Amino acid sequence: MQTSLWLALAGTGVLISLTPGAGAINTMSNSLNSGFRRSIWGILGQQTALIIHILLAALGVGVLVSGSPLLFNVIRYAGAAYLVYLGIRQFMHKPNLEQSVVESLRNEPATSMFRRGLWVNILNPKAIVFFLAFMPQFIRPEQSLLPQYLVLTATVVLIDVLVMWFFFAAAAAWFQRFTQNARGQTILNRVFGVLFVAVGVMLALIH
Repeated sequence: MQTSLWLALAGTGVLISLTPGAGAINTMSNSLNSGFRRSIWGILGQQTALIIHILLAALGVGVLVSGSPLLFNVIRYAGAAYLVYLGIRQFMHKPNLEQSVVESLRNEPATSMFRRGLWVNILNPKAIVFFLAFMPQFIRPEQSLLPQYLVLTATVVLIDVLVMWFFFAAAAAWFQRFTQNARGQTILNRVFGVLFVAVGVMLALIH
């Protein structure tokens, strides 16, 4: 995988992981209720779900796209356009103070936290859309596929573990208060909206 493409992948991975969503809320809830160290079990469940998404995309969409350069470009530009759309929608989204972090029991078993993390990401539309629609943008069909998928998987999983554990879990209390404030939600929506648009434009320009 060429350096510029890997940097685009890493940048997109950081952006997706940092965007507040079901996985982030689950991680903050685990950290607040069961402690920073034990929150890793929920994060590992979420990463297992990510690997499943990647495997399904590699076995289906990846094989189909590898045989059609035209389809590859159609998906790439459609994915970039969808990122821009998500950015605009995120930027315009109004704060919602009725949403709350999911409560979890104290001293919850590790297996329970793992299972919840798995299902949170398996059913997360953000993860499904990302891997099924955007993964082909980071794969070059004329090159060996297996090494590219391994690099992609390792990059995405490592970034998500670091972001979930050392950002959302470690700063759970502060971040939770910030997102429950109307002004804070507005700032986050606009920042991530701009970042989505920037990444979409960047992906459209990379060949």
